[in-house]
Amino acid sequence: MSFHKDLKQLLKPYYWVNILLSVSYVISKRTSLICNSLFPGSDCELDSRETEILFFLMIVVMLRTRKAGSVTMVNYLSSSFVYTKIANLILWLYADVRYGLPFGALLILFSLILPEPTYAGPELITYFRGTQVLDEELKRNKNTSWLICLYAAWHPACVNFAPVFAELSATYSLDNLKFGKLDIGRYPEAAAKYRIQDGPTSRQLPTVILIREGNEQVRRPQADSTGKLQKFLFSKDNMKAAFDLDDVHQECKQRLAALKANRKTEKVE
Repeated sequence: MSFHKDLKQLLKPYYWVNILLSVSYVISKRTSLICNSLFPGSDCELDSRETEILFFLMIVVMLRTRKAGSVTMVNYLSSSFVYTKIANLILWLYADVRYGLPFGALLILFSLILPEPTYAGPELITYFRGTQVLDEELKRNKNTSWLICLYAAWHPACVNFAPVFAELSATYSLDNLKFGKLDIGRYPEAAAKYRIQDGPTSRQLPTVILIREGNEQVRRPQADSTGKLQKFLFSKDNMKAAFDLDDVHQECKQRLAALKANRKTEKVE
């Protein structure tokens, strides 16, 4: 199912245009008709310098995507596009500045008119105005599980994560499983309470916390045994795995069903 979903996603113009840009130089150099038009007298083979650039690109893409934690084909491609396009720009400039400059202009143009697709559907998120409001809500009904995102509106990582969190809220929200957000940029006391650095270089933004029965259960990113903060990629798949959302959702759903059954029994009696 995930594979078919990825293929459907790849049909969007952003992906196939970027794939073409990422392989443009190799295709042009290895296709005789194009090569003879662009590079008269060339043997239409990659020379040693071009091969070195491509080999270095392959290593960089593998290391960066692995470090980022890409878990699907679409995530892998998205995280590698920036490196592949830069490598192609270098190759075009290396071959001929007259080709490199227009290619660079194309990269800028497509980045403006074809931004990466993001979730634009509904969201079921409660926005808390300060820690006091959040604390009151947690005390009001301890049987409700909360997935709380602590963020700063000006932080790029928080902006990128917003559509992912919105999609998860629309998929998993229940009467006893809710999603909330608290802007620590506006409410710095929240940063102090939840031990989050809120500076521009902070690696703790965003921070997502699963709270069950009024207590923190899981947090991402989290520190290891030595106190070093572990990097976490806030993708949808990573969120589902880290917070065990499928099982939490199923458990909350069963509790709701049991509660409704008890109420019906009480009415009959």
